[in-house]
Amino acid sequence: MNTTAGQLNASVEAAHAAFEKARLAGPGTRASWLEAVAAGLEGDAAALVEVAAAETHLAEPRLQGELKRTVFQLRLFADEIRRGEHFDATIDHDDAAWGMGPRPDLRRYNVPLGVVGVFGASNFPFAFSVMGGDSASALAAGCAVVHKAHDGHQELAVRTAETVTAALEGAGAPSGLFSLVTGRQAAEALVDHPLVKAIGFTGSTAGGRALFDRAAARPEPIPFFGELGGINAVFVTGNAWSARRAEILGGYAGSFTLGMGQFCTKPGVLFIPAGHTDEVRDSLRNALADFAPAQLLSERLHEGFRQAVAGLRDTAGVQVLVDGDFAEAPAPTVLLTTADAVRRDPGILRQEMFGPASLVVEYSDDSELAALAGLLEGQLTTTLQAEPEDDVAELAGRLADISGRLLWNGWPTGVTVSYAQHHGGPYPATTSGTTSVGTAAIRRFLRPVAFQSFPEQRLPEPLRDANPWNVPQRVDGAWRRPSARPDGQL
Repeated sequence: MNTTAGQLNASVEAAHAAFEKARLAGPGTRASWLEAVAAGLEGDAAALVEVAAAETHLAEPRLQGELKRTVFQLRLFADEIRRGEHFDATIDHDDAAWGMGPRPDLRRYNVPLGVVGVFGASNFPFAFSVMGGDSASALAAGCAVVHKAHDGHQELAVRTAETVTAALEGAGAPSGLFSLVTGRQAAEALVDHPLVKAIGFTGSTAGGRALFDRAAARPEPIPFFGELGGINAVFVTGNAWSARRAEILGGYAGSFTLGMGQFCTKPGVLFIPAGHTDEVRDSLRNALADFAPAQLLSERLHEGFRQAVAGLRDTAGVQVLVDGDFAEAPAPTVLLTTADAVRRDPGILRQEMFGPASLVVEYSDDSELAALAGLLEGQLTTTLQAEPEDDVAELAGRLADISGRLLWNGWPTGVTVSYAQHHGGPYPATTSGTTSVGTAAIRRFLRPVAFQSFPEQRLPEPLRDANPWNVPQRVDGAWRRPSARPDGQL
């Protein structure tokens, strides 16, 4: 049964009470909670994957890899918060000779926001759902999490949440630090609740924008960290096309059909030199010959895919290059248009087809590419297929303006969890300038607080001169790195 308004309120209040207790925990304690969750998911992996396969139509090897990624992420975040860099602890001692007049003692660090509402994604039932990046980074930051389960895998969500809460309880975390709610009523009430201080969301542009507007319309507006997807355009220069067109088309076919095209980083548009239509059609048919279709994640997504492809296919200036279908397990579709057509109607470049379909755009000369990039909306990724001798400075600059991650001679369907990763981009890719993947994702759920002229014993641990938590501190403009602990770690 779906969560009632009363049950939602009780979950949020319990989460707030847990947050008030947990915010006092040191980095080592909080890291141990994340590691306990990772161990719990590993221990229940077989059952979790079995439930996920039944609910999502995704293959077990894919789900096993996704769960492994989720566990790795939790342990990476645990290591990150032990290091303490997310505190950004900064100390300015009082200085009577400061250049603009006497300076008081000022100390600043980052504190957790509070209760975070997280909305799970349909296409990654482990990596971007119950204990995916948003939940994991919010817990790492020191927040409590109330997770709204995705309708497409509720049984899995419940099973995962039970594993998570049992692991946290076993590790000594406060009761209520993580909880699960279901249903539309709970989703809306979660965004509205005055004790909720931020929202993490991964999903459609329409759904995300509705919740974003709702969060902004509260008496106390709150941050809404929404990842809404995108087109992920790929630009092929003339030199790259001449040198390795078969390789490029093969990589493109594999990338836009990976996971049945249900990745938020799927390349939805490929810009190539004009004059090779028949060759491109034949190459793509050959590259897709061994494609094994599967069911999409849900009937609702299947219908959305059909409408999106049919709508773009019927647009003036667009034709079918490779004819797929809308069967229960759909075959891939590739549509074709021209640079002239998208200049007349830039909306052609803004239609996301969430499934195994993509659009090829033919252009006449490399000099057109920078202006064509200017027709695009915000992107999670953009890709350059180019040669070392190509002068792509202007194009790369345009792409950096509109996307969160630029690739050189690669394909965007693969988002590793690491320190330098950025998974975000200008709207409508996301609603913020932050990342939802990688260790920097933790900082979304923090805010800075400064303490002026506080006595040492009244300061939070990361701001004390004695540095009891052994975290990096910037003291009077110079960084002081923590000393090694007996175990050799920082």
